Amino acid sequence: MKLLKIASVLITVGASFVCSGQTGKTKDSSTSAATPFEYVVEQFADIKVLRYQIPGWENLTLKEQKLVYYLTQAGYAGRDMGWDQHYKHNLKIRKALENIYVNYKGDKTSNDWKNFEIYIKRVWFANGIHHHYSNDKIKPAFSAAYFDGLLKATKTSLSPAIVAILFNDTDAKKVNLDESKGLLEGSAINFYDKGITAKEVEAFYAKKTSPEPKRPYSFGLNSKLVRNSKAELEEKIWKSGGMYGTAIDKIVYWLEKAQAVAENKKQGDAIGLLISYYKTGSLKTWDDYNIAWSQATEGNIDYINSFIEVYNDPLGYRGSYESIVQIKDFDMSKKMEVISKNAQWFEDNSPLLPENKKKNVVGVSYKTVVVAGESGDSSPATPIGVNLPNADWIRAEHGSKSVSLGNIIDSYNKAGGKGRLQEFANDAEEIALAEKYAELGDKMHTALHEVIGHASGQINPGVGTPKETLKSYASALEEGRADLVGLYYVYNSKIQELGLVDDWKKLGMESYDSYIRNGLMTQLIRLEPGANIEEAHMRNRQFVSAWVFEKGKKDNVIEKLTRNGKTYFNITDYDKLHELFGQLLREIQRIKSEGDYEAGKALVENYGVKVDQKLHAEVLERNKQFTSAPYSGFVNPVLVPKMDAKGDIISIEVQQPKSFAEQMLYYSKMYGFLPLEN
Repeated sequence: MKLLKIASVLITVGASFVCSGQTGKTKDSSTSAATPFEYVVEQFADIKVLRYQIPGWENLTLKEQKLVYYLTQAGYAGRDMGWDQHYKHNLKIRKALENIYVNYKGDKTSNDWKNFEIYIKRVWFANGIHHHYSNDKIKPAFSAAYFDGLLKATKTSLSPAIVAILFNDTDAKKVNLDESKGLLEGSAINFYDKGITAKEVEAFYAKKTSPEPKRPYSFGLNSKLVRNSKAELEEKIWKSGGMYGTAIDKIVYWLEKAQAVAENKKQGDAIGLLISYYKTGSLKTWDDYNIAWSQATEGNIDYINSFIEVYNDPLGYRGSYESIVQIKDFDMSKKMEVISKNAQWFEDNSPLLPENKKKNVVGVSYKTVVVAGESGDSSPATPIGVNLPNADWIRAEHGSKSVSLGNIIDSYNKAGGKGRLQEFANDAEEIALAEKYAELGDKMHTALHEVIGHASGQINPGVGTPKETLKSYASALEEGRADLVGLYYVYNSKIQELGLVDDWKKLGMESYDSYIRNGLMTQLIRLEPGANIEEAHMRNRQFVSAWVFEKGKKDNVIEKLTRNGKTYFNITDYDKLHELFGQLLREIQRIKSEGDYEAGKALVENYGVKVDQKLHAEVLERNKQFTSAPYSGFVNPVLVPKMDAKGDIISIEVQQPKSFAEQMLYYSKMYGFLPLEN
């Protein structure tokens, strides 16, 4: 599970190169204080591209640095799988766009060319032609005729049928969650052959059984579902020798190098199981790996690599490829470990129904980490927190790992502005609370969301997995559930008793202010006029905020105010809002525990999808004064190994890419291991 940052929208509770050689990079100033670090790379359309540092790199041993290097290379090797997963024509389109970008010799001062540059950068950022957050197809701001001229001028080949798709309404939505349009029929995601229906998929997987029903396999996680020559459904497994095999073989190559320099046996054994999983595609091996990975908690280096999150599958089966390589932040991890050590207290004192609580919360480990490299669905747009593995039974029996991406959050904070806070906050008190407590409140909510939230609660015996019972609403409900755990406990004296904050009440008040302000209003700057909400995290923030707003009307818990034609939200009773958050948390856990599809659907559809179009228009108008883009993401630092005469690595230097385009072109050249059609 991921926690996303609402980069540049608010301060709090939010939100991934060179053509040849290693030239064109600057040293990472985390190792030198000679010049201020430049966090912002560039801004275009609704995107701001940032840099992040790797503090403490020089304190790692060479063996640890090698491990990080090998793991990042493994991550980048799978990059093109994510592109192909997002849309079947993405790799062909990217190749054509990049060929034009590199080879065009015509007028580069025209508006058309400038719009082409913006378009290719948006496509790079989204890992495809659909917006990374809204899932809408990115429309070029230049004409089809101009694009045809670029193709001819650079002798670039791209099928006329694919060219037409760039400009028409075909495959307009990467992930469609509107059931009236057909969850698969309305989605462009490349997880299913065209023509396959949701009912067929459900019937296909209903026939599959796990050896141990209480430990169900993650069926469909690592495959594309296709119709064979006999018109029967079958899976194309993503494995060595199977679909995506050429890229997976490169991942295995780097993972084997990483295993050779593992910090300890448990870590090495886990990497070995991941290698075996990639070679065989066995879902049993995937479970074995996740158990081993969850229990490999010693050491300074960790990683995420494989087909993991199912947000991009409207049916919730198939995992998108992603990779994050991380180094332990010793100081912050020590401070935050106290949350995981008290996980059972949080579970016991939660407002959940007694039968929905875990009697024994197992092995929740929490660390603040320093990211060293990201790929796939974690890059350029990145989460700020991650809790894995996703299988509920593994969490219950073996525990999970939660991480907060500390240097990513730090870069967001140092690159952001405060203008929107002043515009949308209700009064001076809200602003003052945010200025003092926003950063810590963000970290606390992230920790509670990931460590306690995703690890809490249990599914009733005999009830299927959420993707089976809650279907297309599972992701939004799970993120809402974890958010509510964070909201319930961020306003609780226990966090001060544990020494994590100096004033729990004021910090909690700030967290409530920012969450309601964002959920009911400011997150709308991410949507086009007239749009409804599709993305799971946005849906969860709105339905949580809208539900407590409605249920609190009788007691005027949250006021909706209008001053000078501008809307504001003001919390009048934080204690009652805390109770409402607890009530909703209890209900969502009941929905998950019992597999109550109709109740889950009603909650999301009634509160989380429809947008108040009048308020939306107002928010967009008020936001026009701000130049900072609503979405942010990152280029990765470049790890440059230095070799001796024998070809052995003797040192690894951290450098920063100079531009977004350089890094994207470099990645395409160095890690383009897949054919254009898979």
